[in-house]
Amino acid sequence: MNASFPQIQTVATKPFADQRPGTSGLRKKTTVFQQPHYLANFVQSIFSSLEGFEGKKLVLGGDGRFFNREAIQIVLKMAAANGFGEIIVGRGGILSTPAASAVIRAEKAFGGIVLSASHNPGGPDGDFGIKYNISNGGPAPEKITEAIFAHSETIESYKIIEATNVDLDTPGETQLGAAKVRVVDPVAIYLELMESLFDFEAIAAMFRDGFTLKFDAMSAVTGPYAKAIFEERLGAGPGSVINAEPLEDFGGHHPDPNLVHAKHLLDLAMSAQSPDLCAASDGDGDRNLIIGRSQFVTPSDSLAILAANAHLVKGYRAGLAGVARSMPTSRAADLVAKKLGIGMYETPTGWKFFGNLLDAGRVTICGEESAGASSNHVREKDGVWAVLMWLNILAVRKQSVADIVRLHWAEYGRNYYSRHDYEEVASDGANALVASLREKLPGLAGTSFGALKIEAADDFAYNDPIDGSVSKQQGIRILFTDGSRIVYRLSGTGTSGATLRVYIERYEPDPAKHDLETQGALADLVACAEKLAEIRHHTGRTEPSVIT
Repeated sequence: MNASFPQIQTVATKPFADQRPGTSGLRKKTTVFQQPHYLANFVQSIFSSLEGFEGKKLVLGGDGRFFNREAIQIVLKMAAANGFGEIIVGRGGILSTPAASAVIRAEKAFGGIVLSASHNPGGPDGDFGIKYNISNGGPAPEKITEAIFAHSETIESYKIIEATNVDLDTPGETQLGAAKVRVVDPVAIYLELMESLFDFEAIAAMFRDGFTLKFDAMSAVTGPYAKAIFEERLGAGPGSVINAEPLEDFGGHHPDPNLVHAKHLLDLAMSAQSPDLCAASDGDGDRNLIIGRSQFVTPSDSLAILAANAHLVKGYRAGLAGVARSMPTSRAADLVAKKLGIGMYETPTGWKFFGNLLDAGRVTICGEESAGASSNHVREKDGVWAVLMWLNILAVRKQSVADIVRLHWAEYGRNYYSRHDYEEVASDGANALVASLREKLPGLAGTSFGALKIEAADDFAYNDPIDGSVSKQQGIRILFTDGSRIVYRLSGTGTSGATLRVYIERYEPDPAKHDLETQGALADLVACAEKLAEIRHHTGRTEPSVIT
């Protein structure tokens, strides 16, 4: 190595016992990541689990939350010390998750590191996270995350360059040891990709004709993207994008675009002052919220409607190869795929499971019930993309969101659907609940709860049709003879305790019954879900923390 390069340090360390990645990387309280060696141990475990990256490109960025800047500098110096040839980092150290995927793909990078806890709160007392994305731009599959965890259990040292911090705020190139660091403007890269997919002129004409939008960036990463696309490029009125400046603590708010944390948007949409479309995205820009005037669109319905109308959008005029959804997502998209005569794939929760299907050309659009949807343009869910899909469809169909939703129900039937979250419950109780349910599974078929009769019950296992890998125990499914479902799953995206998610679904083909209140339409299933799993007994909770 040239003597002028900064010295590579080998730092002795010891394993931490809690570095197994969850559904989407490693997420913990920020104070956990701030412990000496904690972040560095995990980063070294990532690099130690990979082969063949010497001299290659690594993409790096985060959602701008507290500790992001410090973490970026650590990762930069470690990537250079471990042999990456070029590190491409978002300006200010900020990069939305879908933009990170787009940059990895555009640059043909070896992979990328995304620093984010997604929709979880930020700040000194909030959450932090890190995940590795592979060369297709998608989250690392389980074989890699398990290898990372294995390295974290035996790590004895990590490599890091001793150097001054890199200027993250000025686009351009600097040298860091033998590696080149390139600071880029990800908004420009992402905007160009969106222009290739959507008819921006048709959307702009709709705004010129008086269409109104309120997009809440939730003081998170999508603010700069939304301002550049919706207001500057498409001509939405000033103030159409609110909370556009990314803040380290997201303004003290919870950056999850659901009906609890974005209730102000729901209230606006249900008022006389409602714009034509209310929308939002989350902390790292991969989730979405869609509410038309007096019409909330569930994520499951949104996926189905986008699939049914994709042919109206420039980038998807040739039609869809197939559709994929996570198992807990409602089966509304299945009905669309059946009518279109295309493949329909049911995967475990976690965007990483869609990657093989997308790479193999089996599917074009994917979605999950936790407000995530995207297509084959990246390998992550994409909040701004979902809003643009809706805007393009609205521009072509020239109907309101409510009209499009109701016409969809009339054609396909309505899937009444709700998710009940019991957050931060004691892990012992949550695990006991799941264990008890698993013991009951063999004897449930044929039993009844009032008018509800169980047809089948299982613990969902996924056999990947591309690589043959098997993922077991991905959620307990209770299937009823009338087509209704209850699904129980412990979430892997929280940072403390356990989150029990209960998904409840009933299919209603009769248009005369499409105006029922959702919780009322599902009341008997909700009661059955409580009784069957003994939720109160195991968790001590009498009601969910959040209902969506």
